[in-house]
Amino acid sequence: MENWESIDQVGMANALSQARQSFNEGGIPIGCSLVSVDGTVLGAGHNQRIQKSSPTLHGEIAAIEDAGRLKAGMYRDATIYTTLSPCSMCTGAILLYKIPRVVIGENKTFSMGAEDLLKSRGVEVVILDNPECKELMATFIREKPEEWNEDIGEE
Repeated sequence: MENWESIDQVGMANALSQARQSFNEGGIPIGCSLVSVDGTVLGAGHNQRIQKSSPTLHGEIAAIEDAGRLKAGMYRDATIYTTLSPCSMCTGAILLYKIPRVVIGENKTFSMGAEDLLKSRGVEVVILDNPECKELMATFIREKPEEWNEDIGEE
């Protein structure tokens, strides 16, 4: 049996580091890491919608891209760590690559995340309710509400 507590600490610490990097670059502070069952970070990334003017470069997509081409079994033995509940697009990528476990830093800021869809497809969803994840998002939304609304598709 895997030592999830230890692996989860590595994965979320990496995702938080990515979120801080995005925030410091003026971007949306959402970070993500893809971690193998042995604790090896396969890929990491952060939301770069603002930095690269990309409509699709969310944290989860950036982490999967950073991992590069992997054999199918690598995804099926991995966990994806994200500081915020994944949107429908990122949920689709998680399901496409059959990543069996998603650890979410917080799911209060973005209540439209697709956690129910993940669970209905057999994905284990773990919510950490991490205070730093919440504070990074609250600060960003307070300072840049227009950018946040754009990110979630609101006027």
